[in-house]
Amino acid sequence: MPEQRQIAQDDDGIRLDRWFRRHFPALTHGRLEKLLRKGEIRVDGKRAKSADRLMAGQTLRLPPQVIYDKTPAPIKQPQPVQTSRKLEDFVLYMDKQLFVLNKPSGLATQGGSGLKEHVDGMLDQLTYEKTTRPKLVHRLDRDTSGVLLIARTAQTASGLSVALASRDASKVYWALVKGVPAEKRGLIKGALAKEGTRGQNERMALVDEDEEGAKFALTEYVVMGQAGQDYAWIAARPVTGRTHQIRVHLASLGTPIVGDFKYGGVAARGQGALADKLHLHARSIDIGRPDGGRLQVTAPLSPHMLKSWQLLGFDPDDRREPFAKSRPRETAKPKFENERPHSRKEKPKNKNAPKKKSSSREAPRRKR
Repeated sequence: MPEQRQIAQDDDGIRLDRWFRRHFPALTHGRLEKLLRKGEIRVDGKRAKSADRLMAGQTLRLPPQVIYDKTPAPIKQPQPVQTSRKLEDFVLYMDKQLFVLNKPSGLATQGGSGLKEHVDGMLDQLTYEKTTRPKLVHRLDRDTSGVLLIARTAQTASGLSVALASRDASKVYWALVKGVPAEKRGLIKGALAKEGTRGQNERMALVDEDEEGAKFALTEYVVMGQAGQDYAWIAARPVTGRTHQIRVHLASLGTPIVGDFKYGGVAARGQGALADKLHLHARSIDIGRPDGGRLQVTAPLSPHMLKSWQLLGFDPDDRREPFAKSRPRETAKPKFENERPHSRKEKPKNKNAPKKKSSSREAPRRKR
């Protein structure tokens, strides 16, 4: 006989397929999809899809072949890694629901071929009084430092993932680039597609939006400072969250990130005392919390970037907000790619003044 099971509060907001992965790990994704297509699994009496999100209190119908399946569950938990590092040394903020780490450059977020040390394998260090293992909410490239969210409960992980997917979050990155962009503020629009194999050889390329595998990508940037025409300090806000998005987009302007040899080649090499390490840092995050309110955290620069900032005369403690809250939201289509604020207030119009003749000359188009 089928069994009716109620969704617990801890599973509120989780995807249906992830609920089964958590509670019935022996059930393969293929079998789950087949049962869903046949209507064997239902939510509140209705057919469902694997990507549907569950709410606490909903009733899930489980067929006998799921309840009485004796297939042993595969072990998929990341194996703890032996390391001298302590994640607690990188904690910027913590409460009962989450941690915020300042991930150091060079430490991978997840495991991979040849990687013996990564954040995911070290999360057991942060269990503390909880009985469940902390969970990654998002990723940073191995050589990118800065803000990394870690959820302490499944419900928090699901809620933060929803906030990121719905763009109820603003992430600001700091980068040091070679050269200075022609426009001091702008939007970089360029679809991306994968090239090469996953891992060290994985690479993203700018492609036409209608090309197979292309994903729309949009990055807002502001020049925060410059050292002559040699280097520029960039604040970048990825509107979309594609792999290597900021790195590819800044390189497309002819200003690759210092130390990013994958997309900048030899032009990305630093001069003098500047380190030949990737100069990209997840500076801050502003995200909606699952329990209401917002989480706002700022991460200090990594050691090699701090040294570069001091060498070039930039302020590493700068608190300016480069992306004003009054700017259009991500979902709004920009009228043009580079905006400049008015320097003076417009004078009120004189209704009695003679009208000026219209000109047939078009305004010059702004460079994209």
